[in-house]
Amino acid sequence: MNRAHSKTKRTAFVVAAGLAAVTALAACSSSSGNGGGGGDSGPVTISYGVWDDTQGKVMQQIADKFHESNPNITVKVQITPWDQYWTKLKTAATGGAAPDVFWMNESNFATYASGGVLANLSDKLKGSDIDMSNYIDIQTKAYTFDGKVYGIPKDIDSIGLWYNKALFKAAGVAEPTADWTWADMVAAAKKLTDPSKGQYGIVAQSAPQQSYYSTIPQTGGQVISDDKKSSGYDTPEAIKGVQVWVDLVNKDKVSPSLQQMTDTDADTWFTSGKAAMIFEGSWAAAEFKEIPYAAQNANVAPMPKLDQPGGVSNGLGNVMSAKSAHPDAAWKFLQYLGSKEAETAQADAGIVIPAYKGTADGWVKAFPEFNLQVFVDALKNSSQYPSSMNSAAWQDPIELEFNKAWSGDETAAQAAANSAKIMNDALAAEK
Repeated sequence: MNRAHSKTKRTAFVVAAGLAAVTALAACSSSSGNGGGGGDSGPVTISYGVWDDTQGKVMQQIADKFHESNPNITVKVQITPWDQYWTKLKTAATGGAAPDVFWMNESNFATYASGGVLANLSDKLKGSDIDMSNYIDIQTKAYTFDGKVYGIPKDIDSIGLWYNKALFKAAGVAEPTADWTWADMVAAAKKLTDPSKGQYGIVAQSAPQQSYYSTIPQTGGQVISDDKKSSGYDTPEAIKGVQVWVDLVNKDKVSPSLQQMTDTDADTWFTSGKAAMIFEGSWAAAEFKEIPYAAQNANVAPMPKLDQPGGVSNGLGNVMSAKSAHPDAAWKFLQYLGSKEAETAQADAGIVIPAYKGTADGWVKAFPEFNLQVFVDALKNSSQYPSSMNSAAWQDPIELEFNKAWSGDETAAQAAANSAKIMNDALAAEK
């Protein structure tokens, strides 16, 4: 998995232009879900838009397998780097020329579903090969808008505590267990911090999914309300979920500073042996495996416990264009992408945890050097990734706001209150 894709999981940056884009997209797209043409009577070629090169190669293999059973349908995978993907998609969708089938993420989903770019699949699902109960529930919910299904879940992720076995052994500290509390982790981090070596116990990165998105559910809080109408950042529970991270940096001094993590990427602190622990995602397995030091010394344990089990998961969905020139072929391919066979192929290739229930074993076995069952088990307590109709209006500004708490320029409570205002103002503008 390339670096660009890991950052989509890490920060969920949203490049869609917001509600103005919804209006523009709606004006140029059909919302009926019927596609731009009738049935296909002869051989056709359809496009499949993705943004990750490594996954793209696997998805082309899956598409070729589909072609074997459907010789009249050829699928061409179009790989557009993450930095250009959403800009290109917006332009194409506005002109009615989006790929026939393409990747969608949770942060942008509501914008494109409400804008009429995505085909409504609810009627198509009746009597089809797709049973939505086969997918992990929070992913099915993530790609449902106004009670209608617009996407078939593709994959899912979760967060775990990656740790360096060699540093733990050298410091005489027992490795993390499933029973670890947050206090256990902090105590270990203090023993593993050695200023004389420039070594820290943990990298407390400020990336939302790998920090406060994962701990706020454990402290009984919410990032956004269930109805997506109000922020939960300014509640005592949510503030506590942020405070524990700020303390690692500014009070306990067991993490590099925000500036240090800006100068040197958080993952690099860990994979170079300069930090003993890091909260990182399931997607990191593919990255860490390719780094010899990390492949030899890293392993993963469940997130340490705060007040209650919890976490957050993100994941992609496969969607089809409402203006596809070949809707029958696109729908047939979309059904195959959502099949147990295709989802298992993704797992066996080691690229993602599939969203199809019971198919994760291949992914776990693809990385025998790491205890990846931790990530699969974490899904039981994971909540949906925070998003709204126009997530772009608040996600990035709030991440910058919380950086002020990481740097010590604001308290966690101040940053949380300011973040709540940013979100509430943005959500009010969505109405």
